[in-house]
Amino acid sequence: MRKFLVVALLLGVFLSSMAFAAEFMGFDPLKFKGEMLSSDTLKAMVQEAMKVTPPKNGKNYVFAFANLQRDITFCMAVEEGIKKNCEAAGIELVIADNRLSGPTALANAESFITRNVDFVIEFQTDVKFGPVIMQKFNAAGIPVIAIDIPMPGATFFGVNNPLAGFLGGSYLGQAALAKWGLDKVKEGYLVVGALPQSGVVPAMRTEGQIAGFLASVPGFPEDHVITFDTKNTLDYSRSQMVNVLARIPEGVPIMCTAINCQSATGIVRALQFTKRDKDAIVVGLGCDETGQEELAKEGNIYVADPASFPERYGNYLIPAALMKLAGMELPEGIFVQHVIVTPMNLCEYYPKWPCSTPEGYPQLEYKFPKDGYNAFLESLREKYPDYAQLIPENME
Repeated sequence: MRKFLVVALLLGVFLSSMAFAAEFMGFDPLKFKGEMLSSDTLKAMVQEAMKVTPPKNGKNYVFAFANLQRDITFCMAVEEGIKKNCEAAGIELVIADNRLSGPTALANAESFITRNVDFVIEFQTDVKFGPVIMQKFNAAGIPVIAIDIPMPGATFFGVNNPLAGFLGGSYLGQAALAKWGLDKVKEGYLVVGALPQSGVVPAMRTEGQIAGFLASVPGFPEDHVITFDTKNTLDYSRSQMVNVLARIPEGVPIMCTAINCQSATGIVRALQFTKRDKDAIVVGLGCDETGQEELAKEGNIYVADPASFPERYGNYLIPAALMKLAGMELPEGIFVQHVIVTPMNLCEYYPKWPCSTPEGYPQLEYKFPKDGYNAFLESLREKYPDYAQLIPENME
């Protein structure tokens, strides 16, 4: 089991259209593993950056972070990591809550401009508001990194959506085969909780989940694939999943995944509420504290979670921001590394939780479907030519 998880971790890939090679005081954004740099290194980065881009207040850097929503565990893990790095670097940090709302994100951006901040990290969900927000930041001369949902002209940082989605979907398919066998699985339904309001890049994640599943389950009927809008929240996902379950016959396998841990947990709650959890398995995405708790306590149904390590986001973001302020070019996209976390290896990555093998857990030796993954990447390039810089190159 441990062997395939390590292999999954090593599936990091560079961007196909990128001939980028640079580092800033030992920080290489395309090879960085996510460990927090020392306070001395971060402060030295600040001093180098100030030689090129002096602080607007003449004293110290002021960074701004607009969080997606501050009651989502993934988002709060991201925020805490950013705060920790800013404190270590001696950077003042201004925080706002975008509340999953485009108009709120726009108002927060205007507030940051009024505050005359030196750098902005944006985490906002409404793709329609990205261009107008960036127009305002560009006019104010404020550089931006955008987390998980791209904004035109900002450096993208976050999930390697095609890879993370494909990992989760392929694991879900192979776990389903191990639990029920091919004939029974083909009678079942694949349910995917999506996030259409956030546009193409998160769509690559959910499309990857579907493609990974289909690559692992030959002959699965595509009319048995159901997608629904989660609104990125546990409660909305739960209510919508209850409606979906009314469309699925009793007694067939129900195989589920979603855009993030909150939405995947909402699916679990719906399955439990309708007493259909015995016929189901769920794979999350992100492995924030919500996902970790589900793996620890509901591992017989919530069987895996490709981790994005949101607690490490700040370890990338603050050095990258300082690299930009130091006058160095950043790649168009910076990806975190991903690894499949299960109840059996949970304690290796998050020691606060125990490792366990839940009763009835599917016994499988996971194999990454490389050919299926490469075919999926080719389909993305054809479908989304304007997003080629955020699609990894084929795996050798």
